[in-house]
Amino acid sequence: MEGDFTAHQLSPSSWNRYEECPRKYWLSRQRLPRKASMPAAMGTAVHNSVEDLCNLDLSDKDDSEIGWLPPTSKAVLDRHWALERDIFLATPRHPRWKDEMITKAHDGLVGALNILFSKSNMGKVGLSEVTVAQWKQVQSIVLSNEGTLVSECGRLMGRLDLLVADLDENGDSKGWIVADLKTGNPPKQKLNEKVSRQLRFYRDLLKEINPDHPPVYAEGWYSSNQTVHRADGPSVLDDAFAAWEGMRPTEKPLEGTPGDLQCGFCEWKAWCPTWWAARRDGTLSPGSMFRDEVVRAVKFDPESGAALFERMPPVGEDGELAHSDHRFGAILRDQALDQMRELMDSGYKDAIFLGSVRVDGKIVHLGDWCEVLPWTPLLKSIRE
Repeated sequence: MEGDFTAHQLSPSSWNRYEECPRKYWLSRQRLPRKASMPAAMGTAVHNSVEDLCNLDLSDKDDSEIGWLPPTSKAVLDRHWALERDIFLATPRHPRWKDEMITKAHDGLVGALNILFSKSNMGKVGLSEVTVAQWKQVQSIVLSNEGTLVSECGRLMGRLDLLVADLDENGDSKGWIVADLKTGNPPKQKLNEKVSRQLRFYRDLLKEINPDHPPVYAEGWYSSNQTVHRADGPSVLDDAFAAWEGMRPTEKPLEGTPGDLQCGFCEWKAWCPTWWAARRDGTLSPGSMFRDEVVRAVKFDPESGAALFERMPPVGEDGELAHSDHRFGAILRDQALDQMRELMDSGYKDAIFLGSVRVDGKIVHLGDWCEVLPWTPLLKSIRE
């Protein structure tokens, strides 16, 4: 049995997926083509830029030098932005890359640096006024960045953004802060339960690995408005180990628990018949302006992008489909048109998954924000 312990690992993200819908978690482990997103790419660029700046070698600079941080930060972010763009475009499934979001990424990086200044007891200071000596002070409180935490048994793992010294008013360390940098929307009042659990997971795993630890706190650092939210509460490790048991690899798909929240942004719907059956049964709402469909192409003009689709309702629960009298027109543009052309040129004749079509009266529109994929229900594991 010991050999089974590391057959899979629980991380905060996989735990969230499993809790939302065991089928979503199961599908995420099937080595299906991944989907990229702009918010994730932007967040990674900011995270990696913070890491590089924390590891910066400043030995060739004078401690009193100012004005160096803004151009250095920009160069670091530009480099990571370009790297993330390449990864994004090389990912099998991706929407349009939005170069204009680098402005938001820059603001997020500045927000993260300002939180670090505050944690270093520097107070508010403009980036152009930060001396080399002051940045070395910031670096001195960073005990680890982008560190991987693994439980002794190997079942639990997490990757924390920053471990920093918790300074008192005299600048002396009184403990550790496990910090997770967040580039998304900050909470209006308090952390939601999933974020709180994620932060406490890092806290508790760190404490398990370091039995002689000082006081440890977990915080979410929201760069958009430069706020810090502490996660308090009991240990989550017992719950994590219990979830790990249910997440063991299986040949058959785990149970699907469809709902508007868990299905809304699920990237595996082209392989999951459960959500489509739930739409039929009324468990899921069809959506208003944007919705997903499973269809057959009745007509398609590859030049103009005009198409006529027939909705294919589900039969049973395993992805089998029936014909219907429900037909609707569509206009395809940009990436959606390219995907449809590629599918039709390949000779594909079966059902098609349309992701996030925009409904405008009796016509739907598909563009860079959409996906056109073969409908391929997955009823058993395809993992090696």
